[in-house]
Amino acid sequence: MKKLSLAFFFLLSIRFADAQNPPRLIVRADDMGFAHSGNLALIKTWKDGIATSIEVIVPSPWFPEAVKLLAENPAIDVGIHLAITSEWDNVKWRPVSDCPSLKDEDGYFYPMIWPNKNYPQRAILDHPFTLEDIEKEFRAQIELALKKIPRISHISAHMGCTNINPQVKQMVEKLSKAYKIHIDLAEKKVKSIGFTGPHKTFAEKKAGFLATLESLQPGNTYLFVEHPAFDDAEMRAIHHIGYENVAEDRQGVTDLFTDEEIKAFIKKKHIQLISYMDLMKE
Repeated sequence: MKKLSLAFFFLLSIRFADAQNPPRLIVRADDMGFAHSGNLALIKTWKDGIATSIEVIVPSPWFPEAVKLLAENPAIDVGIHLAITSEWDNVKWRPVSDCPSLKDEDGYFYPMIWPNKNYPQRAILDHPFTLEDIEKEFRAQIELALKKIPRISHISAHMGCTNINPQVKQMVEKLSKAYKIHIDLAEKKVKSIGFTGPHKTFAEKKAGFLATLESLQPGNTYLFVEHPAFDDAEMRAIHHIGYENVAEDRQGVTDLFTDEEIKAFIKKKHIQLISYMDLMKE
């Protein structure tokens, strides 16, 4: 009986310690500005769901609406999602600076960064770009973002554009520090996570996300990134070769982020939802 009591109190002390130092999770919702449908879904996943940070694409066509929606919801943590690609076939965007080496013959960004068999000679790396043009464009996007949304807390990358090469990565770090929107996730020991297993359908997304949440460990901080939108006529017209089911896929993310069972599970597991701004304050 005495051994049983000691074991019981030992387990109880572990659970108490875990509750005092819970796993923390940033749920990042990306691509605000690329579509009206996306803008509305992103706001919904923050207001009614688990999204804690929203990333905005400055040169995107629906950026002006994004600015208004974010002004109406001033508590949302916002990151600038630096972008030098315009990947969708039916909707395009251009740079906000004069950067000739990043533009195609029509003045749009190229659709891809790395060479892509579906878009031959339509990637940035298929052409001679300059570091000066990338820095000029990134500076212009950051300055416009801070002008329209002064509370920008951090920088993130659309399609990995800040990791083209070590020089670009170093330059972006320099800019983030200069504009005082620098958060080093590695320094903060933030671990990137994704779905566990397949995640094509909503059912798969939910099962995979629940499995991921189950695996989170006390004392650790995690980052989960996805792209909410609604399955409507606008989204069904937005796609590129290799990613044709955009509307269905991104509706599944919206449903996932607002799912009551998901929210209840996060509460049950004592997972603390935080934002980039919370990290910045530490």
